[in-house]
Amino acid sequence: MNSFTFFLFLSIHKCKWYCPKPGDLIEIPRPSYQHWAICSEEGNVIHIVPPSENADAGVSSVKSVLHNKAIVKKEKLLDVVGTDDYRIHNVLDKQHAPLPISHILQKAESLVGMVVPYNVLTDNCEHFVTGLRNGVQQSHCGNGCDFGCCYCHRMLRHLFCFKF
Repeated sequence: MNSFTFFLFLSIHKCKWYCPKPGDLIEIPRPSYQHWAICSEEGNVIHIVPPSENADAGVSSVKSVLHNKAIVKKEKLLDVVGTDDYRIHNVLDKQHAPLPISHILQKAESLVGMVVPYNVLTDNCEHFVTGLRNGVQQSHCGNGCDFGCCYCHRMLRHLFCFKF
């Protein structure tokens, strides 16, 4: 296999895993939590951020614990991800079939710029995107629990020295 063929193979292979389609859920691991967004069109994602923050790569979610509202934003995926990694993770598709893509995108686009309720345990960014894609708002930690975002789970476990 020559170098051009190998490069083409890597490009196609990487795109299979890293090029989301409209309606796909994007999980972005941050140093102490996971941020979630839903893929729109033309390389954009729709996601929620606390009013005082941008969700640029590495934004601290500590401030989000203090807010009860978030803003729905539409931004380029690569601007949101920055230097962090990301993955396509349609987490609820086995339990709840995704809604039609046109419905997902229409609903997501209609919310851009709006202020929505936010609670790190019950109404976080993962709840937001799963509600759009699957019609069911859920958030899962890595261990399968339904206890809000993993950041909050880790933070509470650390603060109160007990395991959930």
